[in-house]
Amino acid sequence: MNTETLLNMALNGVDALGYRLDQYGITGKVNRHNIAAFLAAEQKHLEGEWDSIQVRVNRRRSQVEKITHEIESRKDALIGPVLSKINRFRASQ
Repeated sequence: MNTETLLNMALNGVDALGYRLDQYGITGKVNRHNIAAFLAAEQKHLEGEWDSIQVRVNRRRSQVEKITHEIESRKDALIGPVLSKINRFRASQ
């Protein structure tokens, strides 16, 4: 079976279910159009959530890159005095 046949079978099942529920007066909102609209809305919702996660990850990545850049730019100022003391200690022995 191809996907078109499966999709049509599923949609016909949804239509039949909606028709039966409507006959019993339960609801008139179960049909292929409402389900398609619901799925499209959920897809957009999930895309928005994914974009939000991506923004947070990129923000954290940027913060880490900024911190590592700061550390790399200050390493000479931090490590230089320590190395000079170690070298002076070695020279004195």
